[in-house]
Amino acid sequence: METVLSPELQAKLAHTLTLLQQVAREHAPAVFANSLGAEDMVLTDLIARHQLDIGIFSLDTGRLPAETYELMQHTAEAYPDTRVLVYFPRAESVEQYVNEQGINAFYQSIEARKACCRIRKLEPLARALAGKQAWVTGLRREQSTTRTDMAEQEWDEANGLTKFNPLLEWTEKEVWAYIKAYQVPYNALHDRHYPSIGCAPCTRAIAAGEDVRAGRWWWENPENKECGLHAKISALPTR
Repeated sequence: METVLSPELQAKLAHTLTLLQQVAREHAPAVFANSLGAEDMVLTDLIARHQLDIGIFSLDTGRLPAETYELMQHTAEAYPDTRVLVYFPRAESVEQYVNEQGINAFYQSIEARKACCRIRKLEPLARALAGKQAWVTGLRREQSTTRTDMAEQEWDEANGLTKFNPLLEWTEKEVWAYIKAYQVPYNALHDRHYPSIGCAPCTRAIAAGEDVRAGRWWWENPENKECGLHAKISALPTR
């Protein structure tokens, strides 16, 4: 089947591929943080399709939906030559949190929710990024009010390395146009009105007209809806 993309998307795709090639060439070792969302599956396909020297990893928080684990397996089968490493939270930290605060304490306060994210996401992320020069994400500007000021290339002070957002200017429609054109595997929850997918107890379907991030931590205000993975980033000066 012939792959047909709009001229605008073709231009964005070419730019994204050029940036990824630059990351692989100039910032080795580099890794891609694959959350198995639609955007991240586009980047997984690009890295695998073009055999780019960028490692790929996922964070298994221990609370992911069954559909995410199914996609994890499908991804391994669809890209047999591309290895996706999986990082888990430290068992003793999870045990302490659950025993002291409760299995679903994250519903009780922002502090408790962020503590859970810190244990299940931030600490494993730090291990995944250790010794790396750069990391790549699938963040897009239109996803959230917390992401409108992001840059394509940023300095991640917390992790001490450069961060790249190659899909920053892509629209949701363009992400899905690529997925359909190249038959990229994706999470079945997307077909059930889950545009943004995280941990199962912190993710719900959204109604027509709601913001794409409305299903994440829906009990909190929009300006608080980040887990900390993408906080405190400063843009690099342009050369």
